[in-house]
Amino acid sequence: MSTWQTRGAGSTRRSVLGRTSGPLFVAPFMVVFALFLVVPLVWGLWMSFTNSSLTGRGDSTFAGFGNYAEALTDAKMWETIGHTVLFTVMSTVPLVAFALVMALLVHAGLPGQWLWRLAFFAPYLLTSAVIWQVGLLLFQTDSGMLNTFLNAIGLDGVGWLVEERYAMWSVVLITVWWTVGFNFLLYLAALQSVPDQLYEAAAIDGAGAWRRLWSITIPQLHRTTALITVLQVLASLKVFDQIFLLTKGGPDGSTRPVLEYIFDTGFTGYRLGYAAAMSYIFFALLLILSIGQLKFFSRKEA
Repeated sequence: MSTWQTRGAGSTRRSVLGRTSGPLFVAPFMVVFALFLVVPLVWGLWMSFTNSSLTGRGDSTFAGFGNYAEALTDAKMWETIGHTVLFTVMSTVPLVAFALVMALLVHAGLPGQWLWRLAFFAPYLLTSAVIWQVGLLLFQTDSGMLNTFLNAIGLDGVGWLVEERYAMWSVVLITVWWTVGFNFLLYLAALQSVPDQLYEAAAIDGAGAWRRLWSITIPQLHRTTALITVLQVLASLKVFDQIFLLTKGGPDGSTRPVLEYIFDTGFTGYRLGYAAAMSYIFFALLLILSIGQLKFFSRKEA
């Protein structure tokens, strides 16, 4: 075989390897993605058009749009969606604002930065079961830390988890403490990417600390703020475990989120088909909200 033939064969092999190596590398991910996301999505969509039951008994025939029609007129579903939206509004604002303030304080050079970073981020690593125990220690009516403190200063205790006017606030409070560390970390990373030359030029022009904050830092963080807001809204709309563990949706259903209602319908009421239909209605609402948020922030950047 001549030299040019050998070089040609080698080039052909490299070309073939280059075309096949990419799909081979992503193949394991695609298999897992298909098994644990695509297949459940398609199966759930099919189930929403049937009268499937968790017991596997009874009528599992094709129901058409019957489950969707029932869900759209289900007052409990819309009531629990209202609770979910209320929780999202009450939790998103402090989770974004507190995270920004905490990141600014740490970035400003507080003594013992590693301790502040650990203290702010560590709760995010806890499981929901631990958060439940912490919530009970704080909010128990008879022996909780908050009521013990109130009694010590001469005030009456509060039914943090058993009174409607306090229950949602209690869940929001424990959620903010639990999850603010993730947003704090995103803001801290964004602050470290702001060019120092901007602050140096502003200092030369006589800008003080507050002026540099409002004219440089906040505008430089607008992309991060938009990202955190979108992620936080989506995360809050999916609230389930802390409410389920702390209040079980009570008192009198005042904190019951839509995911808990779907869970109860599917696994307590055994109506998997109807629960699947409500899941896809909620999924559609989330999709519309996400697209709206992305268009809103894209328009602001333009």
